[in-house]
Amino acid sequence: MSVDDRPTLSAPDDDPWLWLEEIEGKQALDFVARQNQLTLAAFGGAAFERDRDVLAAIYDRPDNIPYVSRRGSDLHNLWKDAANPRGLWRRTTLAEFRKPHPAWEIMLDIDQLATSEGEDWLLSGIATMPGRSRAILSLSRGGSDAVTLREFDLDTKSFVAGGFTLPEAKGGVDWIDADTLLLSSAHGEGMATTSGYSRTVRVWRRGQPVDQAQAILETTADHMAMSGMADDTGPAPRVWIVDQIDFFNHAIWLRDAAGTTTKLDLPTGIWMQAHGDWFAMKLRKDWQVEGRTYATDTVLGISLSAFLAGHRDFAVLFEPAPRRALQGLFWADGKLVLSILDELRPRFEICTPSATSWSRETLPGLPEIGVVDIWPLDRHPSESNGDLLANVQDPLTPPSLLLLERGVASPTVLKQAPKTFTADGLVVTQHEAISIDGERIPYVQTGPTGETGDAPVYMSAYGGFAHAVKPYYNPSLGKLWLERGGTIVQANLRGGGEFGTRWHDAGRLAGKKLSHDDFAAVAADLVRRGVTKPMRIAAQGGSNGGILITNMLVRYPERFGALFCTIPLIDMRRYTKLLAGASWIAEYGDPDKPEEWAWLKTYSAYHNVKAGQSYPPILIATTRRDDRVHPGHARKMAAKLQAMGYEAWFYEPEAGGHGYGKDNKERAGFEVIGFRFLKDRIGWKDDD
Repeated sequence: MSVDDRPTLSAPDDDPWLWLEEIEGKQALDFVARQNQLTLAAFGGAAFERDRDVLAAIYDRPDNIPYVSRRGSDLHNLWKDAANPRGLWRRTTLAEFRKPHPAWEIMLDIDQLATSEGEDWLLSGIATMPGRSRAILSLSRGGSDAVTLREFDLDTKSFVAGGFTLPEAKGGVDWIDADTLLLSSAHGEGMATTSGYSRTVRVWRRGQPVDQAQAILETTADHMAMSGMADDTGPAPRVWIVDQIDFFNHAIWLRDAAGTTTKLDLPTGIWMQAHGDWFAMKLRKDWQVEGRTYATDTVLGISLSAFLAGHRDFAVLFEPAPRRALQGLFWADGKLVLSILDELRPRFEICTPSATSWSRETLPGLPEIGVVDIWPLDRHPSESNGDLLANVQDPLTPPSLLLLERGVASPTVLKQAPKTFTADGLVVTQHEAISIDGERIPYVQTGPTGETGDAPVYMSAYGGFAHAVKPYYNPSLGKLWLERGGTIVQANLRGGGEFGTRWHDAGRLAGKKLSHDDFAAVAADLVRRGVTKPMRIAAQGGSNGGILITNMLVRYPERFGALFCTIPLIDMRRYTKLLAGASWIAEYGDPDKPEEWAWLKTYSAYHNVKAGQSYPPILIATTRRDDRVHPGHARKMAAKLQAMGYEAWFYEPEAGGHGYGKDNKERAGFEVIGFRFLKDRIGWKDDD
């Protein structure tokens, strides 16, 4: 009996499921409602509600770390709990924050605002200006990337009557002065790129209709985005403007106080950070300048004024190695902080420029294993006194928030997150699998000591956009998987940024299939080592990881017992036409170019599903308010699999954006529905 398997590789545009791309279409919403009902009937119930409430209570704990940034003399925090599911924007002082139970001043109750205005508001951004008491708040409906902008007075703790306001659009603002904004928004006719982001950077003055705001720089619609940032760290105010050509390439412009705009003569594939009269950059490709060649991933530093005058005598601040790569760089009080992974171990170096040279030191007092993230305490670089915050953790040790004060030799523990699961008898081990081409693929395994050959394993990975995956403390997996006897595995696939550009490039474009081969190799290695067997391996991946999980379904079905695919990208034929999809061409390729579709079609699982195969059961989940990765990807894949007779489940809550929910209870429910499905289908009756 024949099965309708459209779209196919031979007819990739013959798609009978296009109606599911209508996000609010009646037929599509009927499909979603039916699917949600079936999924909740199968995997909901008392056990689901119990586990959801357990997780929500963990996320809502009053002793969770309130992460802060300093604006002026105050520390600001956005806090969510059971009583404030949408959140409280609040502030305190550093002295008060050091206390076990700080006193907080409430700036804005987002739940109260949402109720009073009848809107599904979440607070997604706050733009302030040093020395001023005004802010521009970015309010998101249901967690979407698109935001409404409104001016807020920090003294009166109220919105400014007649102040700056902008209807919903992707993008944001920065303050130039008390009455002038630097606007990078897709709002307005012709103001959006094909990717849906801002095509211009405009100067918007108080009282001026936004459509009369002066565009100081614009790009073509096929570029990804334009953005601007005000900078007051130099001798005079200035503005940096970035023309984001694609995800990894951009042109940089500098606009001085007189309004003169200069394009910097730099390679497009760089990370750059400027402060005062200095800037530093990491190269994405080899760069030859004035007879010298600097290697990919090298970090260079130079005086900005000297560079603008034509000098190219760069200082080399960091040199990579095959398993040593820069993860980020930022300035704090005139010092450049480099974040490094060396064989996946965290390292931090500080480079300080002077008129004659750059000095270098290692940031002391931090663990050499586990996960360490560092960032400036101060929101505005011009206000920084060099104080840093560090978050330290590992899969079995909850986070500690440390303060690294200028002039103080040892970090101070500000806050300690609670232990949310029992870790007795659990160990963290590191391993490597050998992929299809011989490359070593690292992975971290957390679980009971000893190998049983039958462990219920939860595997996850990402493998894209040069994003490095780190083994964080995970309360949900800890409570509902590890504590109940399971094992979790996190893999570092090519396409990520763990080992620099060569690792990323190996797993993007035509190499994306290798990233998927890497994940399958880790699954096979778990069996080879006697940890488990294929039918006991559950795997989850989200966003770019949605391509990964659906490729495990169609390319390596024999290695998994069940799959959970979240907020996914799947249809690689139409992805560039859906929401922000065009912005990812540099990662995947352009399906409208035959030579690039030739590789894209090899990992477009939507087109590679075949009838009569032994696919593992899969749950595909998305959110309706995801305006980054279109929910149509998930809907269409589920519909096609079901029509072909495969066991495919679907779940789509109304809110959540490109995430798992707009509040802690929704987030917990999204995760638990996945856990319940995976456990059931790999035959793990942990409730027993």
